[in-house]
Amino acid sequence: MHTEVHVHGDVPLKRGVSVSDVESALRTWFEYVDVDSLTEATSAREEEPGIAMDSRRRVLQICWTGWVGRNFQRVVEESLATLGQYCEQTTEVEISYYHEDGRDEFGVVFIGPSAESIEEAKRRRMVQDVSTMLARQFSDAEIGEVVAAITKLFEQRKASGNTGPGASSMRGPMPGGTKHLH
Repeated sequence: MHTEVHVHGDVPLKRGVSVSDVESALRTWFEYVDVDSLTEATSAREEEPGIAMDSRRRVLQICWTGWVGRNFQRVVEESLATLGQYCEQTTEVEISYYHEDGRDEFGVVFIGPSAESIEEAKRRRMVQDVSTMLARQFSDAEIGEVVAAITKLFEQRKASGNTGPGASSMRGPMPGGTKHLH
């Protein structure tokens, strides 16, 4: 069974990164979708740019939709992890899956120049997500207690040297009706 997927994010690149560096990093993804270069990495949706490098701004722009199978998550995570060596800073790339049975899933892959910067980005994202959810019902002081607990968990994980499963990604269901909104 094939699933529609949308991958979205802007990846800031280090000075001197070339198109061939980016294409080499994304090789596994390109092979999966049967393309050879950035110019061929177009989206299934005409209104989306696909995968494009803006050399002047030093940004890899990803706004790509395609039909994929079961192994795509592994392939895209591997490719984005390889791209991390060329990142100026840690960033998030969002991956949305739209299954034929109506289930939608949303994932975030964190990529960056170091494992430490990725873990810090994951912590910040978790704090942001949890704080937003808690703000509907709780005071800033109460939210601060939860944020302190999250920070403590990340510190414990760092001290133990365990980044846990999915060291660079988080995935879960997403609310319905959000298809292709950025």
